[in-house]
Amino acid sequence: MSMSDGRGGKQRLVVIGGDAAGMSAASQARRLKGPEELAIVAFERGHFTSFSACGIPYWVGGEVPERDQLIARTPEEHRERGIDLRLRTEVVEVDVAGQRVRARDVDSGAESWTSYDKLVIATGARPVRPDLPGADAPGVHGVQTLDDGQALLDTLARTRGRKAVVVGAGYIGVEMAEALINRGFEVTVVNRGKEPMSTLDPDMGRLVHRAMEGLGITMVNDAEVTKLLTGEDGRVRAVATEDAEYPADLVILGIGVRPETALARSAGLPVGAHGGLLTDLAMRVRGHENIWAGGDCVEVLNLVSGQEQYVPLGTHANKHGQVIGTNAGGGYATFPGVVGTAVSKVCDLEIARTGLREKDAHRVGLRFETVTIESTSRAGYYPGASPMTVKMLAERRTGRLLGVQIVGREGAGKRVDIAAVALTAQMTAEQMTALDLGYAPPFSPVWDPVLVAARKAAAKVRASAA
Repeated sequence: MSMSDGRGGKQRLVVIGGDAAGMSAASQARRLKGPEELAIVAFERGHFTSFSACGIPYWVGGEVPERDQLIARTPEEHRERGIDLRLRTEVVEVDVAGQRVRARDVDSGAESWTSYDKLVIATGARPVRPDLPGADAPGVHGVQTLDDGQALLDTLARTRGRKAVVVGAGYIGVEMAEALINRGFEVTVVNRGKEPMSTLDPDMGRLVHRAMEGLGITMVNDAEVTKLLTGEDGRVRAVATEDAEYPADLVILGIGVRPETALARSAGLPVGAHGGLLTDLAMRVRGHENIWAGGDCVEVLNLVSGQEQYVPLGTHANKHGQVIGTNAGGGYATFPGVVGTAVSKVCDLEIARTGLREKDAHRVGLRFETVTIESTSRAGYYPGASPMTVKMLAERRTGRLLGVQIVGREGAGKRVDIAAVALTAQMTAEQMTALDLGYAPPFSPVWDPVLVAARKAAAKVRASAA
């Protein structure tokens, strides 16, 4: 029997997924509509809600002492606000025609149907697990949820050996390598790309490579893992590539994530080339008036390339949730798209990027100029000034900014925000040179490194047009 029988004129919003996008949507809808107008039911298959997956490497590394510091809002807090939150409950079917979902209790296996007037799909992403021998052996860990983080910490406490291998050198791989160095492990990173951080161009990735080796991390690039070897006790003991074996008491898989859209696909909802759900500007699933989707399970418009792409980041998920909750609660909001901004660090090296890489620009048919400059984070004579490398891409002829990458020490990473705003405003490199940025010797040179790059890019664009 439907659990919504006898509710009169009250509408029901059902949310699938209890993390950033899902619970932001539920909370925002609740702000706009009270329990007497809108019932909200949220299903989450894990133990936790509204947690920061981005913080897990810092919890594992010890910078964040307690797991609960990563939880923005507890299940009890959501329930107090009139959201019927059901933990350890997985939605296994969406009946679009019947406007209902079938949910299964993870522990008991009991199933029931719940009807909806409005549906939010926020099923997130699933880690890529290589289809390799030994990939499921004890001692092999992913780090996507708080449960994953706890399991890893339990393994760290039990493991007597001190050799760790991280597979993958994206954000998670690099951050986990640092966390394990902090925990006293010998760390090897096995990476299939030419350099770590494939979100950067390889010339900028090389700077990250050098910094990682300076920390004592062994970087193995251009290497494909072929299998994970196990010992007589069944635990992982080494990671094998085609031409080498790397001993491992512990293995971290950091090879990225894919949109978790199996449920949506089986319901016949539209997915894009990258496997994520397709939505309109209001985050409605295309072709469905009463279904919204957001977070790591959707594709987003890149405002620089004009194409859909898959960018699983907590910043977007929270914004999606706000937009969805506003619309589901009777208001109006849109999510116009992204420019692709991200920042990370490995120890004191800050790594930032926004816009397009060279290969992205080539792929969409843009012709461009590129400049790379060396500058400092502060006036050169001021104590603590440290080197910074800025790479900038500008469209040939028009000079429109296309992308910026920054690698440097303290004060480097957040400078990428200048470029993110310029990209959103579709500024040219020439226009950027006139930006009135804050200056004092403790904060930057007279010409900020981003503006130095803009001047050089503008000059190169003018020369190419001559």
